Amino acid sequence: MAERHVLGISGGKDSAALAVHMRQAHPELNIEYFFTDTGEELPEVYEFLGRLEGYLGKPIERLNPRRDFDFWLREYNHFLPSPQTRWCTRKLKLTPFEQWVKPMMASGDKVTSYVAIRADEDYREGYSSKQDGLSVSLPFRTAGIDKAGVMDILESSGVGYPKYYEWRSRSGCTFCFFQQKIEWVRLKERHPDKFEEAKALEKDALEHGSPFTWSSGESLSELEQPERVAQIVADFEKRRERARAVIPINPLRPVRSCPEDIDDVYGEDEGNGSCVICHK
Repeated sequence: MAERHVLGISGGKDSAALAVHMRQAHPELNIEYFFTDTGEELPEVYEFLGRLEGYLGKPIERLNPRRDFDFWLREYNHFLPSPQTRWCTRKLKLTPFEQWVKPMMASGDKVTSYVAIRADEDYREGYSSKQDGLSVSLPFRTAGIDKAGVMDILESSGVGYPKYYEWRSRSGCTFCFFQQKIEWVRLKERHPDKFEEAKALEKDALEHGSPFTWSSGESLSELEQPERVAQIVADFEKRRERARAVIPINPLRPVRSCPEDIDDVYGEDEGNGSCVICHK
């Protein structure tokens, strides 16, 4: 029997900061870092993983699903995943993790999984283990580390932020349905090939009767029309100005050095949300 310590890296700022924090606060723990690769990640995610590995001084193990996104799309009758039916999270993130830790527990090991739920996220719940021998730890809550604390950890360590934060607020799949409409616009600008791939998947799904599109209320073909793009950009700029006006000034951090978190400026027709295991 052995004690194993595992920490999932999503490619986002919170899980990266947790990895840095655990290395600094608990150097005695031999933590095994893992990243569940759906095969549909942004290029910037892979670059950030390499940078983080350099700081940690050890590899981040890649867990690959036995079946890819296209396979599960067919299994679900070509229906796209959605906030109501998150089969992508279950099949491409949770199942590979459970398959990875299963041999550990079968051999009698006790496994602790560290999850990056911050102290200011009382509304969030982490992965709930239903398996004997697997427990979940939330170090940020224990240490009282909030969003500002996460920013401090990444800045002071020199790891910094993933480059996609220049234009997007989330890690995870390229075509995550939790994206805002402005993020779809920016995906088309930054990675037009990825946008076209998402559009083709959506077209196939709609032809098979899927009730969902990637973006609520409209297809990507509709969203990419020039007049619609102009409206999306204008609406976002108005919301951003309103959000900036109510942000309290912190004398200890007068200039916000973190790339702007556009999660703060969701529109009324864009429900804020995320899958913890994908986006933390």
